[in-house]
Amino acid sequence: MQIAIALYDGFTALDAVGPYETLSRVPDAETVFVAERTGPVRNESGNLALTADRTFADVTAPDIVVVPGGPGQEPLMAHEPFLDWLREVDARTTWTTSVCTGSLLLAAAGLLRGRRATSHWLALEELKRFGAEPTGERVVTDGKYVTAAGVSAGIDMGLTLLGRIAGDDHARFVQLLTEYDPQPPYDAGSPRKAPAHVVERLRSYADVNQA
Repeated sequence: MQIAIALYDGFTALDAVGPYETLSRVPDAETVFVAERTGPVRNESGNLALTADRTFADVTAPDIVVVPGGPGQEPLMAHEPFLDWLREVDARTTWTTSVCTGSLLLAAAGLLRGRRATSHWLALEELKRFGAEPTGERVVTDGKYVTAAGVSAGIDMGLTLLGRIAGDDHARFVQLLTEYDPQPPYDAGSPRKAPAHVVERLRSYADVNQA
């Protein structure tokens, strides 16, 4: 089994690394980081890089594809070479997945039309533009498409898919191995729970950074 995690300039690191930490533990699987060019690919702040060992041209039939989100997703929405690659590999994947705003890239490629999907809460309504049905759930499975909400939800997505592939006990084993036992110091991880002024602060931050 080959698991391909797509990288592009401006991706969010945890969107890629969270699923990597879980899905790379599928028994007998090969996990590859893939981008337009091999070499380091920098995250949204530019101070961290993951190394792409394969190009999109090298990876044509992965069993699983993972598309992370991040500010760099925006220019890719109309970048046909990347969207074409998504369409081509999707024709062969067993599972096509995303984290955060990575679902907008799947949607822009036409892969989520008529399907339920999730994304970062600030981007949910954007899914409607591409014919997807947005939902605020943390992980959404619709057929072979598995989408995760914002950033940290990629860990949940990876464990969910790991359970489908390798069984619940193996997923529990990996959850225990990584000691994934969320006990956040603040109950502010969604707009439904966070104080209103914090929600508005993040909305304003997003508006400024998208301008």
